[in-house]
Formats: sequence, C-alpha cells, structure tokens
Amino acid sequence: MGYETGLVFFLGMITALLLYNLVQWSLYRERIYILYTLYMLVWLGYFPLRSVEYLPDNTAHFIRIIGPMVAYFVYYDFTIAFLNLREYRPTLLRLFRTVQAGLVAYVLVEVVFCFLTDYWQLPIHEIIHTIVRGGLAILSGYIVMTIYQRKDPVRRFFITGSALLVLGALIAMILTMVLPADGPDFFWRAPLTYLQIGIVLELVFFSTGLAYRHRRDILKKALFEQALTRERKQRQRDYSEAKQVVELLQQEVDEMHMRALQAQISPHFLFNSLNSLSALIADEPSQAELFVDELSSVYRYVLQANDRELTSLAMEMKFINSYYHLLKTRYGQGISLKVSIDDTYQDYLLPPLTLQLLIENAVKHNVVSPASPLTIQIFTNSNGLLIVRNNLQRKGTNRLTSTKKGLQNINMKYRLLNQSPIDIYEADNAFDVIVTLISSTAQVSL
Repeated sequence: MGYETGLVFFLGMITALLLYNLVQWSLYRERIYILYTLYMLVWLGYFPLRSVEYLPDNTAHFIRIIGPMVAYFVYYDFTIAFLNLREYRPTLLRLFRTVQAGLVAYVLVEVVFCFLTDYWQLPIHEIIHTIVRGGLAILSGYIVMTIYQRKDPVRRFFITGSALLVLGALIAMILTMVLPADGPDFFWRAPLTYLQIGIVLELVFFSTGLAYRHRRDILKKALFEQALTRERKQRQRDYSEAKQVVELLQQEVDEMHMRALQAQISPHFLFNSLNSLSALIADEPSQAELFVDELSSVYRYVLQANDRELTSLAMEMKFINSYYHLLKTRYGQGISLKVSIDDTYQDYLLPPLTLQLLIENAVKHNVVSPASPLTIQIFTNSNGLLIVRNNLQRKGTNRLTSTKKGLQNINMKYRLLNQSPIDIYEADNAFDVIVTLISSTAQVSL
C-alpha cells in the first residue's frame, strides 16, 4: 500500500474523530471543543495541501514548515484548557504563552524568507527549521514529564497522546534525514506516515480523555446532588423535629401558664367568700351554717376546675346556680339572676369559673341592696355568644381595692386557647361582657 492510500485512511480517521467531537460540542458547548476542532482541522488541511501538485516551490516549502507550527500553537491553547493550567500550573501557563509568542514570530520570519527573499533555498534555513522542531520536541518532552507525575487519569490520557505525537514527529524527522527522497513509495517508508500515526493515536487519547473527564464530572455532579438532597432532607427532618419540640415546649408553657391562672382564682375566690362569710356571720348568724354548706359545695367545683382547661356551659351554669344561692343568702332581695340560654349551646365550652368571676366583678363594683337591687342577666344571642349583663349602679367608694385580675385572667385564658378575648360594652345603665363559646369541634384542635 502506497503513501497516498495511507493518507486517505488517515484523513478518514481524522474526519471520524472530528464528527465525534462535533457531537460532543453540540452536547456540552464548551470552549475546549472549539479548540479541539480547530486542532483537527489544521491537520486535515495540512496534509492534503502538502500533496497538491503544481504549487510554487516557495509556497509548498512555506506550507510544509508552517502547518505543524500552527498546529502547535492551537495545541498549546487546547492544553491550557484541557489541563486547567490557570489554576493547576501557572508557571507552565506562562511558558506556553512565551512559546506561542515565539511561534508567531517564527511564522512571520518564514513569511519574509519564503515570499520576500530567497533565503528559504539556503541550507542554513533547513538547519534552523530542524533546530526549531527539535526545541519543540524537547519542550514537549518536558511537559510530558512534568504533567505525567500527577496521578490523574485525565492528565495521563492527555500526556500519553502528546507523547505519541512527539514520538511520531521524531521518527518522521529522523527518517527524513536518513531515507533518500526518491525511495520506493511504500507507506511504511514515508516519514509522514509515522507523523500521521502519532497524530491519530494522539487524537484517540485526547477524545478518550475528554469522554472520561465528562463522565467523571457527571458522576461528581450526581454524587453532589445526592449529597445535597440528603442534606436537604436531613435539614427538613431536623427542622420538623425542632418544630415539634418547640410546639411541645410551647404546650407545656401554655399549660403551666393556665395552671398558674387557675391557681390565682382559688385564693381570690376564697378571699372574697371569706369576706362574705365574715359579713354574714356578723349580720345574720342564723344563715352562716347554710352558707358554709353551700360554700363547700361551690369550692369543690373550684378545686375540680383547676384540673381542667375547659368545661361545658351546662356544668358552669350548675355551679353558678349554687354560687348564686350564696349571694342570695347574703344579699337577699338586693340581687337577682335571670338566665336565658338556648339549649343548643349547653354543650359548648368555656374556661371554668369564667361566669363566677364576672358575677363577682358585678357584685364587687356595684351597689347591692333591696332599695337598689343588682340584676344580673346571663343569655345567648343569635351569633352564639354568651352575654353577662348587669345594671350599672356603681359604689361611691369600694371596701376592696380593685385589682382587675378577674377580667385579665379571663382574657389570658382565651388567648392561651387561641380564642377571641372577651368584649366589654358599657352604657349609661348597663354593663355587658360578651364571652365566646367554644364548640366541641374546636376543642379537638385545642
């Protein structure tokens, strides 16, 4: 097989690698594929141009010399991008840029020699070109030895390909000087055949290295995304657990706060009851024993209420009836209670002792006497609200200093239960307190 036939095979292999590279370029859109494509195009154009007949001697000589120099120039840019020399080896990057500048200068000198003078015909010109090619080969060997020390498969692929190119170029240069120019036209005797073999092997290793690099990058990206997903899920789990802990702690705080509020009611109620009993003993001793019995019944409910956050309206009203009997024993005709509650709301809920505090508040701040009776009304409206109303007849001076703890405690309980606080309306002759009733459905969420 002659050299021309071998050249066809060489160009076919380069074209196949070029097409493969174009597919990779369309997939990844990286600058390195542009440089790689340009590098292959230089070789694809160089060898056919060298085979063109009837070119002027100086032009053919110029193409023979400049083609590899242009390929080297692109090769250095490709190497910088492939090996990421800007971060990996800045000193090697500076060396590459210096060599590229030298190649540009050498090409300009060859333009002058080949097209503006006849120096290209002198023997010294060929010696200079041999020295330049030898220098590039030595530099390539230095690069191979420097980078091959890194145990990185991608760099090993690249450097192995570069070493094979250098080896092919050296064999071609030696055969050019040893073999006669007019020898038999066998492909294995043609010096360019070994350069072409080196180029093909180099490009195969380059393509393999690029494919390996992309596979490794994709694997790293997948592992990173998996780790990121695991970390995101772990953070979500940590957040959910922390949120549950915070909610549990908040529940405990709310429960402790509720217990504290209920504990405030017991001594407050006992203090007022003892004051009432004290007044009753002094004014009507005969009613004291009955009062004590009723008081024990009432206080039993108070103690039970301290263990509950909510009670039904029916149970609260049963307690209020007992409590009203105590007030009635003390004040007689000075107080009256009117109740009008729709049966629909008997099972609705409210904090225990809410109504007792409101009635106590009305008695505490208003005149209660047969001449000016205090009328207390407890009723529901069409909106499902419970209203406690008393006629206004304020005392001029209070025996007991108001602490306003009653209304504050009720509001605090409703706030802890995530319910609307009580509303207070005062007119010229009436004082209304509107209490929200909690349905049994809402109790589930509480």
